[in-house]
Amino acid sequence: MIKTYFYNFIENKMYHDVDLQSRHSMLQDPKNLLWIDLYNCTAEELKYIGNTFDFHPLAIEDCLHDSPRSKVDKYDDYYFFVFHALRYDEEREIEITTEELNIFLGKNYIVTIHKKPLQSIGRVAAASLRTSQFMNRGPEYLLYAMVDGITDEYFPIMERLSSRIDELEDEMYVEPAQEITEEFLALKRNIVLVRRVIQPQKRIFANVNGRYSFEISEDNIPYYIDLVDHLERIADTVESQRDLISGALETYYSLVTARTNDTMRVLTVISTVMLPLTFITGFFGMNVPLPFHDSWWSTIVITLGLVAISYGMMRTFLKRKWM
Repeated sequence: MIKTYFYNFIENKMYHDVDLQSRHSMLQDPKNLLWIDLYNCTAEELKYIGNTFDFHPLAIEDCLHDSPRSKVDKYDDYYFFVFHALRYDEEREIEITTEELNIFLGKNYIVTIHKKPLQSIGRVAAASLRTSQFMNRGPEYLLYAMVDGITDEYFPIMERLSSRIDELEDEMYVEPAQEITEEFLALKRNIVLVRRVIQPQKRIFANVNGRYSFEISEDNIPYYIDLVDHLERIADTVESQRDLISGALETYYSLVTARTNDTMRVLTVISTVMLPLTFITGFFGMNVPLPFHDSWWSTIVITLGLVAISYGMMRTFLKRKWM
C-alpha cells in the first residue's frame, strides 16, 4: 500500500494521494515537500518507488530484508536510514520485538517503508491529513517527528522493566525459586535487545566535532539536540538497569548458596549426632554374647548413654555456633 502526502509551500496547503508521475513539477520548488509512505508493500511496489526515485539497489535490498542494526548510508542526493521501534508484550515468550522503519531522505522528499503499523507514523500521517504542521519545516523536521515518536515509545517500556526489576529484588529475598532465575534471564535478554537498538540510533544523531551524520538545517538543530538528549537518557537507563540486574543476580545466587549451606549444615549436624548412636546400637545389637547381655540394666545404661552423647554433642554444636 502506497500513501502520498504533498505540501505546497506557496499555497500552504496539503494534498493527498497525489500522482507520482507529476513528481518533477511538484518538487521543482525546493520548499515543497513530498512524503511517500509504503505500508506492508509488495516487492513490486517497492521496486516501483525505487525506480521512480532511482534509489540504489543495495538500499532497496535492505528494505526487503530485516536489518539487525540501525544505520545511515549517504548516497549522491539522498540518505538512507534504518530505525527500529520496540513492541512489548509480557504474555509472549519473546517479550520485546522490533519493528523496522526504513527512510529515504531527499532534499524535498521523504519515503518511509515499514511492514507493520507504527504509532509514530500513524500519528504524523493523521495530522498531515488535517494540517501541515509536520511538513512545513522541511524533510529534516518530518524525519525528527517520526523518530521522536519512536523514541517516546521507549520510555514506558523502560519504566515497566524498572518496575519488574524492583519486584524481582523483593521476591528473591522471600523464597528463591526456579521462576526467579527465568525472570532474571528474561530481563537480561530484554535489556540486551534494547541496548542493541538504542546505541546505533544514538550514534546516528550524535554531533561529532560540530558535524552531524546527515545535513540538518539550522532551524531544526534544536529538535535533534532534544532527540539526542532523550536517547542518552534511555541509554543511561539501560546501563543502570543492566548493572542492577547483574548485581541482583549475584545477590540472588549468594542467597541461594547461603540457604544451601544452612541446609547442609543442619544435615551435617544430624548425621554427626547419629553416627555414634548408630555405632553403639549396632555394636550392642550384634547376635553374639556380650557382658551384661542378660541384665535389663544394660538397656537402661545404653539408653542413658545415647541420650548423654546426643545432649553433649548438641551443646557443643550450639556453643561453637555450628547450628
